Amino acid sequence: MTVESAQPESGTPASPELREPPLAGGRVPLLGHGLRLARDPLAFLTGLRPHGDIVRLKLGPKTVYAPTTPALTGALALSPDFIIAGPLWESLEGLLGKEGVATSNGPLHRRQRRTIQPAFRLDAIPAYGPVMEAEAHALTRRWESGETIDCTAESFRLAVRVAARCLLRGPYMDQCAERLCDALATVFRGMYRRMVVPLGPLYRLPFPANREFNRALADLHLLIDEIIAERRASGQKPDDLLTALLDAKDDNGDPIGEQEIHDQVIAILTPGGETIAATIMWLLQALAEHPEHADRIRDEVESVTGGRPVAFEDVRRLTHTNNVVVEGMRLGPAVWILTRRAVADTELGGYRIPAGADILYSPYAIQRDPRSYPDHLEFDPDRWLPERAKDVPKYAMSPFSVGNRKCPGSDFSMALLTLVTAAVATRYRLETAPGSDGTPHVGVTLRPHRLLLKAIPR
Repeated sequence: MTVESAQPESGTPASPELREPPLAGGRVPLLGHGLRLARDPLAFLTGLRPHGDIVRLKLGPKTVYAPTTPALTGALALSPDFIIAGPLWESLEGLLGKEGVATSNGPLHRRQRRTIQPAFRLDAIPAYGPVMEAEAHALTRRWESGETIDCTAESFRLAVRVAARCLLRGPYMDQCAERLCDALATVFRGMYRRMVVPLGPLYRLPFPANREFNRALADLHLLIDEIIAERRASGQKPDDLLTALLDAKDDNGDPIGEQEIHDQVIAILTPGGETIAATIMWLLQALAEHPEHADRIRDEVESVTGGRPVAFEDVRRLTHTNNVVVEGMRLGPAVWILTRRAVADTELGGYRIPAGADILYSPYAIQRDPRSYPDHLEFDPDRWLPERAKDVPKYAMSPFSVGNRKCPGSDFSMALLTLVTAAVATRYRLETAPGSDGTPHVGVTLRPHRLLLKAIPR
């Protein structure tokens, strides 16, 4: 959920000759295209490109602009004319706040990024290797032969534990993981509704769904306050991201405020944990549905390790495993929708974009576009071999975004995902269990609806 920051003074004036993007069909009174976006958002968004490189949508009373090509979504991410804002970020403010690195812009964002960046430097990541190894192998040891695995719970548990042990080191996080996952599931579901159907005051009425959402959100914020208070009370200062935040100074040399610390911890634990967990689910599903690639991973790991358990130090040599991870993220991107806002009258792809306009685009649609990918719906990790990857259009695959708002944890995430995929495929053959539903569950992130698998020891 990372996007490009921008500054309002950088706007590019729009030329009078610029065109108005075409309006997409199928809108209904009051809700506009919001109803179609809510009912089947993936089909709706993947069907926009034939109507134009940019199309206009109506979400309730709002006019939203939707670029549909890799070139334009890349230009959007790199342009200083657009900031983090719009329906997605408005829906996330209740969770992420306004003072975290995920939602801030301009000088504040640059200072915050400087604070957290050292934790994700390439030379810092090997220090997390033992934790990643321990959690990946603990995951496989928990499974019993033939038992049905709830992949949602397992993936969230692993993602949260790795984030906690690497970046917020504290044993109390073990007790917080389940509570965090329960709260997040309810919060993200409610936030998605608020994004696609912006009914404003109606979400403040005491309907059961609103009460459930408010309880989960309050519990989540209380949990974060407890994590910070526990660290302060312990007097310990491990070399981790939470210590960096507690020691950070603002531009005047004063300690940063409590709200900013709170929002930064939220940004570390929630979007990061949610997206990594969702990606792990897609990868487990891919191993079950494509056993030939699981076998290739097993053979690759054994050739690299000589039969010992896969380790962090092996990740760079696991070429096919890495390609499986990339292809899994292409077809099942956790971050499937993003929004921006124009800071001045400007243009994108020769189309007029007025100041204050919201921009919406879908990595899911971009990464499944047949104009960019032959056999675009096929799971084909070999498309990422160097001789074939060079034919993929620029920006047609940017799972961690681009520019100076690229996700700082991209290398961290890729190492973890490759290690987990290798550990699972080496130890088990996965099969779909009765009652499983691997269709996409659309929320603020995208994941399989209810993924149940059986693990058969190799």
